[in-house]
Amino acid sequence: MPKAATITKKAAAAAKTSTNGNGNVPKAEEFVDVELAKKEFQARKTSQLAAIKKTDKGLLRDMLYQMVLGRRFEEKCAEVYRMGKIGGFCHLYIGQEAIGVGSMMALEKTDMVITSYRDHVQAMIKGLSPESVMAELYGKEGGCVGGKGGSMHMFSKELEFYGGHGIVGGQIGVGTGMAYAAKYKGTGQVVLNFFGEAAVNQGIFHESLNMAQLWKLPCIYICENNQYGMGTSQKRAMSSRSIAKKADAFEMANEFVDGMDVMAVRAATQRAIARARKDGSPTLLEIRAYRYMGHSMSDPGNYRTRDEILKYQERDPIVLFKESLKEAKLFTDKDFDEIDQQAVDATAKAVEFADASPYPAESELFTDVLA
Repeated sequence: MPKAATITKKAAAAAKTSTNGNGNVPKAEEFVDVELAKKEFQARKTSQLAAIKKTDKGLLRDMLYQMVLGRRFEEKCAEVYRMGKIGGFCHLYIGQEAIGVGSMMALEKTDMVITSYRDHVQAMIKGLSPESVMAELYGKEGGCVGGKGGSMHMFSKELEFYGGHGIVGGQIGVGTGMAYAAKYKGTGQVVLNFFGEAAVNQGIFHESLNMAQLWKLPCIYICENNQYGMGTSQKRAMSSRSIAKKADAFEMANEFVDGMDVMAVRAATQRAIARARKDGSPTLLEIRAYRYMGHSMSDPGNYRTRDEILKYQERDPIVLFKESLKEAKLFTDKDFDEIDQQAVDATAKAVEFADASPYPAESELFTDVLA
């Protein structure tokens, strides 16, 4: 695993930095969310195992593979970024894999997805090849948009994956419009509309939820709450800790979900999809996780300590899922090793493809540019 963006506890004390900006090293009570999450997870472990046993084994394997592929792929992205092969901004998904996999693998292939700039893994879950995603990161011709989008703008109309958007919260309104189009055309599609918790403070969030509830648009708003908006903790930026409850103002269905439990994410998304398909009702899901890396590759992470990251890594989503699959007696350590090797091989193949792919021709400079 690449080095997480952080400073040591000693350095944090010397620099007078912390998670909450009060000049102190984080205290034990600041990790209460982790301990509560552990207890809550254990309390529903029986029902989680029952859900796993009712799920097709092949699907469970695919879910784990996509999580591991996402982790290995992003680790490699960090490596080649430091080598100078990827330029510009690069936001990694490490620690949030259960959100993308749990929600998107509950969709039909024809359903639509739109997301923020932390989009590499979600693009692959929707069906874009690792090769096309890595080549796009390289700015190469073999990328999913010909090397002209880069890290933040993965896109595939054919696979109903509509980006990758660099403006915080900008995609929320676009996704709402996509849901309106689906209702207007009668396609039966639903939209998964992903954004980070910092985007909730944008006006477009509130306008979109109001419109979606008023017009019954089949849009599932997924707040990927990784607890930091760039370097600012949610505690410092929001007067209310609960993002899910913000939907109450619009009388919209909402749930808080454990983003480290892929089965919990899947179940909540399935409930939201059922509501959307029944009568177009939208849903807000606050899915809380934790990003292990910095906001982007240029973020040194001087606002949190290594102790904090290690505490949240005690609930690593991939480890939790593996433990449950093993406890359900469906997979063994040998199976996990095979899945990991498959992900490593796929990532290596993606890098090889990106390295070999040429840069776009100069003649492509103004292609698809409209004024």
